[in-house]
Amino acid sequence: MGMTEQMTSFESLITDVQNYLHYQKEVYGDELYVDASVEAIPVNPQPIQPADLIQLDAVAKSCTKCSLHSRRQHVVFGKGNPNADVMIIGEGPGVDEDKQGEPFVGAAGQLLTKILAAIELKRDEVYITNIVKCHPPNNRDPLPEEQAACRPFLEQQIKLIRPKFILALGRVAGQVLSERMQPLNSLRGKTYDFLSAKVIVTYHPAALLRHPEWKRDTWEDVQMLQRLYKESIN
Repeated sequence: MGMTEQMTSFESLITDVQNYLHYQKEVYGDELYVDASVEAIPVNPQPIQPADLIQLDAVAKSCTKCSLHSRRQHVVFGKGNPNADVMIIGEGPGVDEDKQGEPFVGAAGQLLTKILAAIELKRDEVYITNIVKCHPPNNRDPLPEEQAACRPFLEQQIKLIRPKFILALGRVAGQVLSERMQPLNSLRGKTYDFLSAKVIVTYHPAALLRHPEWKRDTWEDVQMLQRLYKESIN
């Protein structure tokens, strides 16, 4: 084998390893998880109970309960139909969302809009938010203490909106809302109860931009959501 062929083979191996590590990070995160309860994540025991979403948003905008507040440009509270039957919950705001103060406005948001359209839903028909309301630096996963600080806001949002269904986007959202510390591919294909809603877990649109081969699995997940939603209104 010549030098050029050796270099090509080595570069191909590096690419394969990088792709594998990206997959492991997306599905399993930084740790190896076993089947356990999400109770391992600390939860703030003090509920937040404003009477409507506008008041809750105002409280969130002044929150300093975790370190994420020190870097944020905006609190990305949520947007959509306050009486939605379907909530979409991601993991945390990205750079574009932090700049604009709205969830899912970047490339991942455009893909989310297309995914919703494919199951006959418009963005203004659903309510979109995240597990945490401030942008984690470098788009890293929200830390357990950050999730705990924002959990009262999330729970009160769900209690006020009272959705029938929640689509959890990504591993962190899936673990929090299923209350199971499992990898994402183990959480898919099932429904879970969280407060008043049935939860379905799928890949985050940002992950689909990096791994388009996961779109087929995501399509299966959102079709399940569509089927259950149509059954609930018929």
